[in-house]
Amino acid sequence: MEEHKQALLLCSGGLDSTTLAYLLVEQQISFLSLFINYGQHCAATELATARGVLPASVRNEIVTVNISDVYLGSPSRLISEPDLWRDVVIDADLYLPYRNLVFLSVGSAYAQTRGIGLLYAAFINSNHAKEIDCSAEFFGRLTALLAEYGSVEVRVPFRDFSKRQVAELALRLGVPIGRTFSCQASSTVPCGACPNCVERLAALQGLGENYA
Repeated sequence: MEEHKQALLLCSGGLDSTTLAYLLVEQQISFLSLFINYGQHCAATELATARGVLPASVRNEIVTVNISDVYLGSPSRLISEPDLWRDVVIDADLYLPYRNLVFLSVGSAYAQTRGIGLLYAAFINSNHAKEIDCSAEFFGRLTALLAEYGSVEVRVPFRDFSKRQVAELALRLGVPIGRTFSCQASSTVPCGACPNCVERLAALQGLGENYA
């Protein structure tokens, strides 16, 4: 990782960021992958998944940042893992304040500190958890604001995509879709019922093969 990289990619082991990694490789963009541990109960699973599903040429270039103290003690079920046999979990329980804003801020700061000029994030236009920082409008306004400060250009190429469009791109790029992980409620096995799982399953339905 001593070689200077052109870009930084926020990665999580999920379908969206993994697909973007494959796209950047196809476009011959040299990048590091940044994994942010924000105290999520599935952090170990996400990181292990990222190390297994990212393109072989870049999977050894994952750097990690631990900001878990920011959300220490949060009641969000992204932080405090529910017992899915006993606990009822609704969308509002998965809310975490300013999460995507924190990700982009940390990524931009990390990149600028190391002289990296581009930050890529695979956020898509989604309001499934009623989060204000998941919309295409939010990403558009934030990237414009960040462009006015510092030296890092933030790119969110999937911000107008649906999950289905990302899945179709992943299929074309040869992404190991079935091995990606993005469950919000379980730290080990996808629950199939949280908003991320439902959106993912709907997107993969009808792709022609069993990638769910």
